[in-house]
Amino acid sequence: MKKTLLLTSWLCTQMLFAQTGQSPRIVHVKEKSAIHVPPQDVPAGLTKIYSNLGGSATDLYNSNSAWVVWGPYNVSGAPYFVAIPFKPKSNSHVSQVRVALHYFQGANQVNLNIYGDAGGVPGTLLAGPVTVTNLPESGTCCTLAIADFTPIAVTAGTQYWVVANTPLTGMGSDFQGQWNTVVKNIPMSNDGGAGWFPTDADVLPAGAVLGTIP
Repeated sequence: MKKTLLLTSWLCTQMLFAQTGQSPRIVHVKEKSAIHVPPQDVPAGLTKIYSNLGGSATDLYNSNSAWVVWGPYNVSGAPYFVAIPFKPKSNSHVSQVRVALHYFQGANQVNLNIYGDAGGVPGTLLAGPVTVTNLPESGTCCTLAIADFTPIAVTAGTQYWVVANTPLTGMGSDFQGQWNTVVKNIPMSNDGGAGWFPTDADVLPAGAVLGTIP
């Protein structure tokens, strides 16, 4: 079932990117180990504001499929950034983002950010960038990349975005990695160097937003 959904998503994005001038960036990732480890503990006092992660601590996401995240100076020569939306159910304060981002090559660091919404794509930067280093190796599960933020207020029912990107120059701009997926039918957004474009995907980058309510 997961392989079928991944193929369907690739075909749908192939048509979308043909219209926008971008190329689909879903990749199959070779699993390096059949042994899955649980993620890092959630800090005391934080609660879930949003999550699409799986219910099992050792099966949080698909370790063999991912959306790429590339800095502009990666070996392919083209940047590719990815974002997922979330809507708090209650007025909250976001303190932490936890995502299934993995390292492949280049500098082992990536930036995580929180953006407001601008008509269905990321708009104004609200928090970050927080530079996350020493990401888990591509093809493993289920360690997460974790960014801690100074608590930022978010409003119930309002859409926000978790954005994974890199600096445009300097350290980290050659990052090449993958944001592993879960099977969901939901919008996301991507930036291949020409600005953000909305994308419908049925393999969604996996992650969670934590904080306090209110």
